[in-house]
Amino acid sequence: MGPEAVINKSLAELSRALQTEETSSVDLTRAFLDRVDNGQGLNAFITVDGDRALEQASAADARIARGDAGPLTGIPLAHKDIFCTKGLLTTCGSKILSNFIAPYNATVIERFNQAGAVILGKTNMDEFAMGSSNETSYFGAVENPWDRACVPGGSSGGSAAAVAARLTPAATGTDTGGSIRQPAAFCGITGLKPSYGRVSRYGMVAFASSLDQGGALTHSAEDAAYLLSVMAGFDPRDSTSIDRPVDDYVGRLEQDISGLTIGLPRQFFGEGLDPEVGQRVEAAIEEYKRLGVKAVDVDMPNCSLAVPCYYVLGPAEASSNLARYDGVRYGYRAPEYTDLIDMYKKTRSQGFGAEVKRRILIGTYVLSAGYYDAYYLKALKLRRLIAQEFQQAFQVCDLIVGPTTPTTAFKLGAKVDDPIAMYLNDIYTIPANLSGLPGISIPAGFDDAGHPIGLQLIGGYFAEARLLNMAHHYQRVTDWHKQTPAGCA
Repeated sequence: MGPEAVINKSLAELSRALQTEETSSVDLTRAFLDRVDNGQGLNAFITVDGDRALEQASAADARIARGDAGPLTGIPLAHKDIFCTKGLLTTCGSKILSNFIAPYNATVIERFNQAGAVILGKTNMDEFAMGSSNETSYFGAVENPWDRACVPGGSSGGSAAAVAARLTPAATGTDTGGSIRQPAAFCGITGLKPSYGRVSRYGMVAFASSLDQGGALTHSAEDAAYLLSVMAGFDPRDSTSIDRPVDDYVGRLEQDISGLTIGLPRQFFGEGLDPEVGQRVEAAIEEYKRLGVKAVDVDMPNCSLAVPCYYVLGPAEASSNLARYDGVRYGYRAPEYTDLIDMYKKTRSQGFGAEVKRRILIGTYVLSAGYYDAYYLKALKLRRLIAQEFQQAFQVCDLIVGPTTPTTAFKLGAKVDDPIAMYLNDIYTIPANLSGLPGISIPAGFDDAGHPIGLQLIGGYFAEARLLNMAHHYQRVTDWHKQTPAGCA
């Protein structure tokens, strides 16, 4: 099987090709490494270790020959550069970690290693996952393969761009306020954020600990089901990990969806939604109706306050989590300083970018003695109200459906000087994070400029199997997820 024949294959098809010896993991890995080398104009990767990848591929081929292979054995993947990976740089897109080589593996990395998957490299991201455009990375902005003048979304923009451009069959990401689903929408791929606690956060560098969750960026819901089957599960090393059985995500893809009900929040279809995005989302809803799914309107007024709520709670947690980067134990240290306090100040001022500094300052402010009650506690109360709205909605529907983003991908540089406009990109994705609910974005068409549009589905706690099932049925009757950017086929 030549390089051209593998890039559009699903994970299941690649797995079958490996099992039947139609190709080898070494050949497969070489094909994607070549594409990464040729596709670096996107700036999707921070670190690529070809020698290591080929060693893993060779070991995978031996494992397949022994008959000891799983579905992902021998398949190359990319990982967001927020997962600690032993022996490889783990930078979080920041200067302050630009020299940090992790001494251990994150649980997510460990589980893919145990499954026999191959690590192609670590993908670019907004610094410490703070951003919606992948422009805050110390290593430079990532370009959207559908339109290189546009952003790929963030913070998992490197992973999304790499998958869309066929530089990797699939990739991991993390989602704090939409950082898997929003770039998936902008890049025309599938992005799954599981329920909070479903995927271990051990070794996943923290931004906001009560919001962060690892997930998958793939071409299809079926591919996402394969990745989640490996990633999900209890981890005693993560105090936020939930001890409950892992569903058969792949096995439940074909379950009948007729008779299910989707809820359409009024707040997701009002002011601020681009008409072209709205039209494609409405068309997707009609497609579901043809599949036997019912639709009802639901009212979720507090969701309109999700963005200010998030930008109190997220920065508050970030200000605490990022206090550890002080130049003492690891990471960047300012080259010149007079005393310990001066070293702290210069290391952090030189090591962090503008967006990270902005959020640290906001977080420290809202946690300060005079403003804790006025801002932080009120945001916590609002967070609970938003979560309650979802539970009330799920009394009359099985899933929530709407747009992933209010617009399609915007131009590079268009919003870097307007933080509020940037933050509003996540207005439809943030509520799921505040509530700890799973969400998925799937391709639902294109605007007149050829930019992808995403459809978002949100489920109840640990309803990943149902989300993947619903997304899979839509993808069986549409081909948006099979489209490839010009020059990437």
